[in-house]
Amino acid sequence: MQDQDLTLELQAQVQQAIESHTPLQIIGGNSKAFYGAPTSATTPLKLSGHQGIVEYEPSELVVTVRSGTPLNELNKVLAEQGQMLAFEPPVFSDTATIGGTIACGFSGPRRPYAGGARDFVLGCTILNGKAEHCRFGGQVMKNVAGFDVSRLMVGALGQLGVLLDLSLRVMPIPEAEITLYHSLASYGQALELVQRWQGQPWPLSALAYHDNHLRMRLSGSDDAIRSVAKKLGGEIDKDGDRFWHGLNVQQLDFFKGIENLWRISIAPATPMLDIPGRWLLDWGGAQRWLKSTATAEQIHKQTQAQGGYAICFRGAEKTDWLRLEPNLLALHKKIRLAFDPYQLLNSHRFSPEL
Repeated sequence: MQDQDLTLELQAQVQQAIESHTPLQIIGGNSKAFYGAPTSATTPLKLSGHQGIVEYEPSELVVTVRSGTPLNELNKVLAEQGQMLAFEPPVFSDTATIGGTIACGFSGPRRPYAGGARDFVLGCTILNGKAEHCRFGGQVMKNVAGFDVSRLMVGALGQLGVLLDLSLRVMPIPEAEITLYHSLASYGQALELVQRWQGQPWPLSALAYHDNHLRMRLSGSDDAIRSVAKKLGGEIDKDGDRFWHGLNVQQLDFFKGIENLWRISIAPATPMLDIPGRWLLDWGGAQRWLKSTATAEQIHKQTQAQGGYAICFRGAEKTDWLRLEPNLLALHKKIRLAFDPYQLLNSHRFSPEL
């Protein structure tokens, strides 16, 4: 089926849903169905057939791609040109799509040093909740006044529109990378050392503490990273690439088990929270993974008290997976109604109140 025909078909499905008041569940590769709150929508709107690279000029460092394009396929095309998605999105399954990745706002270990998914979205085309075909942003980096609406789509879980295509900024693959580690006995020691390192002009591209090892990845020219490696000290982790991949796609032993998996977003220098469970520090302490049987109430309360927020990434606490402050929830409702006045797209996926 031609791309234009598929777009018209998707548009017709949204229009039909409006007329029949039928909530739609947007489905790409369905590899991230575990993420978010349970949606009340049962009628699928399938995007998996809407795939392919629309435009890619490596010298411009921009790719425009249809939302249903498998993430593995896009990564392969970019790698052939010595380029990559610098926000290092996790690929949880071969069916994972770029549209689903952006809708969930997922970024990997490189995020604090290269930028997150939102920082690399230049433009997008969507179908809003009124079945209107809308284009936001463009295909170049510009210094212009006004709000960048395209970036609102990042992490919105499809509740602001059906992503059709995306224009993304890409980056060259680093010439070289090396992973070092220091053996440290406590989270406090790790956080203290991390704060010292992150204030230095070093080519860090990942920083995590797990199993009493503080690992740091350096990326850049071979001479530069070797020079910095001498200053940092520590041991070279020959399995560093495997560790960062396992962390990114949650295949480390830490992620196994029946406990709920919580993602805590918090200021990097924040002391460890008094919540029982197993911890893994990522993003230099700004993202903390917690495997715990503690209640959602306990986790949300302690995290918010420290100025952070918690998300039940995987597990049984999906009805209380995320808590929004009243003012922030009110703002979300206004934005949601502007894009989807009938509230038919992925109903309740972000919050039971949205």
